[in-house]
Amino acid sequence: MKTRLIYTFFFSIISILALAQEKKEDKREKWNYKPNFMVGFDVLNTGASFFSDRQLFQGFISSKVKDNVHVVIEAGFESNIYQKNGYDAKANGPFLKLGAFYMLIKDPENEFNGFFAGGKIGGSFYTQEYMAVPVRGYGGSSSSIAFPSSTQSSYWLEGTLGGRVQLFESNFYIDVNLQPRYMVYTTKQDDIQPMIVPGFGRSSSKFNMGFAWNLAYKF
Repeated sequence: MKTRLIYTFFFSIISILALAQEKKEDKREKWNYKPNFMVGFDVLNTGASFFSDRQLFQGFISSKVKDNVHVVIEAGFESNIYQKNGYDAKANGPFLKLGAFYMLIKDPENEFNGFFAGGKIGGSFYTQEYMAVPVRGYGGSSSSIAFPSSTQSSYWLEGTLGGRVQLFESNFYIDVNLQPRYMVYTTKQDDIQPMIVPGFGRSSSKFNMGFAWNLAYKF
């Protein structure tokens, strides 16, 4: 009797372990990643750079990792000037953004077509220079002082809301998105709030809104 119970217990343990192993294998199959990449370049802001003081060049690489979830990396370079309210400043440098987005609505025939929403964290390491910073002098008179070029860094949170559509039957896509931004932290030169942050835009306030119109290619 004891022998039968021992064997029953032994084979029960084996059966449970085998079932658990099968479930793990099933989960691995569900999380199987198939390499896919989409590379895009912001055509709108690049074109506008030829007609304004703001020179902005940026692009992205995204990849679907599971179901409706895509990861994205954005990088670029921006150069701009700020001449307002007595300030005369310029800044330039690279920036990088990392994040993910979720396909809210997608085309049943093409899972890369549709509308999406997500978020990113962004950072920029740039050079800035103040040719004029307004200061109030004796008796209420106004004047300005200059500061030498310095290296600064800024970090922000960024949302993304947009859509993507395939161009005819090709591998090209149009990717359009809005990018609400909130400045989290920035270094300062002599306690002066930076007027321009590459990748974030003019930063006289903590909130900003970006826009990108990308031409993308899916590999």
